[in-house]
Amino acid sequence: MASSVNGYNNNIGLSKTLYSDYLIDKSIKAKVTIESFYQNLILQFGERRRRQETLEKAMEDMQLPIEEREDKRRQLAAKETEFLRLKRARLSTEDFEPLKIIGRGAFGEVRLVQKKDTGHIYAMKILRKADMLEKEQVAHVRAERDVLVEADHAWVVKMFYSFQDAENLYLIMEFLAGGDLMTLLMKRDTLSENEARFLIAESVLAINSVHELGFIHRDIKPDNLLLDSKGHIKLSDFGLCTGLKNSHQTDFYRDITIDKANQLLHIPSNYRDRQASWKKNRRAMAYSTVGTPDYIAPEVFLQTGYTKSCDWWSLGVIMYEMLIGYPPFCSETPKETYHKILNWRSALIFPPETPISDKARDLVKRLCCDAEFRIGKLGVGEIKQHSFFTGIDWENIRNRPSAIRVNIKSFDDTSNFDDFPDLNPEDKDWVFINYTFKRFEGLTQRGLKPKQEKSATSLS
Repeated sequence: MASSVNGYNNNIGLSKTLYSDYLIDKSIKAKVTIESFYQNLILQFGERRRRQETLEKAMEDMQLPIEEREDKRRQLAAKETEFLRLKRARLSTEDFEPLKIIGRGAFGEVRLVQKKDTGHIYAMKILRKADMLEKEQVAHVRAERDVLVEADHAWVVKMFYSFQDAENLYLIMEFLAGGDLMTLLMKRDTLSENEARFLIAESVLAINSVHELGFIHRDIKPDNLLLDSKGHIKLSDFGLCTGLKNSHQTDFYRDITIDKANQLLHIPSNYRDRQASWKKNRRAMAYSTVGTPDYIAPEVFLQTGYTKSCDWWSLGVIMYEMLIGYPPFCSETPKETYHKILNWRSALIFPPETPISDKARDLVKRLCCDAEFRIGKLGVGEIKQHSFFTGIDWENIRNRPSAIRVNIKSFDDTSNFDDFPDLNPEDKDWVFINYTFKRFEGLTQRGLKPKQEKSATSLS
């Protein structure tokens, strides 16, 4: 036994001698490329079969005659052929007309764009490769791309394409004209309990839809809760999302320890000072590299292990902000915020200046508590049954009028977004292999050119 082990070790040493680092690097890249190629073939076959099964079921439910069924099968086959043809075409920024910058972050920006051949309006997220590599964000951007491909339903912002060039990665997503929840809260300060109830209920369903796919979002905050043109919630920004794939694992919070946090000083501030300071610094934090830690659960910082319930903590913080006007742990510095989150029992205070109902207070406290006692640990049904949600029609909420009114004047209205100065977007490509994606609907649907569209009411 010992001799065989020694022989194995000798072979490893021999391999390192025979093969240069360059050759080993090339073999790894070849392996990733080949695996990605066949993975895409299998995925493509599965998607095509699901579309066929969906069509057959729909025709069966409608009891269509044989002639009509054959006609619809031919139409789908033509779409599949067109999809394969268009899928082979290489997309680039030249295929899109840039209209306006609607978002900017630490690693890139988001632009409103128009696809030149169809006239469709999209949001183009641009991520700089150099920053992704320098800041060790490869796993995060891979996770975002994979979640957006898999989460093809109403609660998650839809991605239609992804591609890359020498400098950047590009995500082409649906444009949600209602803006994000952060902008809404900056304009409104606080929401009524009825408005908060509606938005939190939809957020519960959106977060749960990601959990059902086997992912934990880890970055639930108002910036990542978007509103469509009818005022309904969609979840976005999956850069910190973690799931079952090895390519999504990154020790993102490795520099934060309880020892460091407990060395921080607590700076007391009254209700008005906290609200004023929060509004003053909120946008700057949203666009910085560090961001804001206000919504992150304590167990994530402590690195003692966490589950999907960490997303429910974040939702509790957002609910508090909706009703009070600022998050419960907001402070002058991120370090002080870490301290307050880790000492949440003394920091979670409801100011008497802004009274809320006992039901609302109870839900916040049951979301922002120790993970072992947190509501939602036993399933999303536990949250739905809370008395704060009395009267919510969970099954049809997305089909009912929103409690938030969104004013949209045109199909490309950006009035619900911040204004940004218009700047031009700015060979380690192998780590981004298999990043390119094209959704079936994006390539096969044909819409009217913007000049032909009569109003924005047709937008979803």
